Amino acid sequence: MRDPYEVLGVARTADASAIKSAYRKLAKKLHPDANKNDPKSATRFAELNSAYEILGDETKRKQFDNGEIDAEGKPKFQGFEGFAAGGGPRGGFGGQQGGFESFSFGPEGFRRSGGGGRAGGAGRAGGFEDILKDMFGGFAGGAARGGQTFEYEDIGAHAAPPRHDINAAISVSLADIAQGARKRVRLPTGKEVEVKIPVGVADGQQIRLKGQGFAGPGGAGDALITINIAPDPVFKREGDNLRIEVPVTLYEAVLGDKVRVETLTGAVSLAIPPGTSSGRVFRLKGKGMPGKRGAGDLLATIRIVLPEKGDEALDELMRKWRDEKPYDPRKG
Repeated sequence: MRDPYEVLGVARTADASAIKSAYRKLAKKLHPDANKNDPKSATRFAELNSAYEILGDETKRKQFDNGEIDAEGKPKFQGFEGFAAGGGPRGGFGGQQGGFESFSFGPEGFRRSGGGGRAGGAGRAGGFEDILKDMFGGFAGGAARGGQTFEYEDIGAHAAPPRHDINAAISVSLADIAQGARKRVRLPTGKEVEVKIPVGVADGQQIRLKGQGFAGPGGAGDALITINIAPDPVFKREGDNLRIEVPVTLYEAVLGDKVRVETLTGAVSLAIPPGTSSGRVFRLKGKGMPGKRGAGDLLATIRIVLPEKGDEALDELMRKWRDEKPYDPRKG
């Protein structure tokens, strides 16, 4: 994935307000609903959301700036301090920067190849096999009997955590959790799996995938997938309810009319009664988020928008109204 600063088009010195403003502007421009004829719009929108997940979170932004996580929010693995592979440089397998090496375990012991590295036995370089046993909880020893080969990345790969469970995160939209969806996510093991997104799932909720973690003496662990709901350029979620701003013209507010209002399941018509003030909220029953007790509501707030260019007739009418029928909406 590209650098999140590049995706959002902001400088590394940009403050939180500038980052949020850039996201909102691009989200409206790149939203799939506004680009229905562009098959790549969903990919660009997902990339935008992933970038904002990092830069919009103060902690994650610091971690990225410090090189602790990559552009996908994954921890960076920097190798082992003081460990020289085959007499090579310290820090990382084979001392290579960003290269791949294949490590195989067979009857002849531990061997490595690829990326210019030399093959060696299990006792070389201070004991690769012992280190891998510490990393994978005995997984390397079990692999030796089958002669299987695994690949590890020197920079940016993920060492196995102390436990055999692994963690990953996935970004979803409000539409995804309103209707249910299936998303693919790459695990720290390197495997890509499909995750079913439950309807009405909450932000931060975890989905457990049995047996998709690292293998160990007691069997494979689980994969814990954290759901991150991306900010939506149109709706704001409040529990099972959604909020939306509905811009209307001055004459629609004064005379009344029917206006189009977007919902997660398609647009509906909302009747605006005559004399509607800006800020008035209309409740659309059952048009919010699905929940255990049924769907929430959509709360539509009216916002009166005047024409961009001045109009002499409107100005004259307002002056006449001010002089003949004054009123004070701030009284009291």
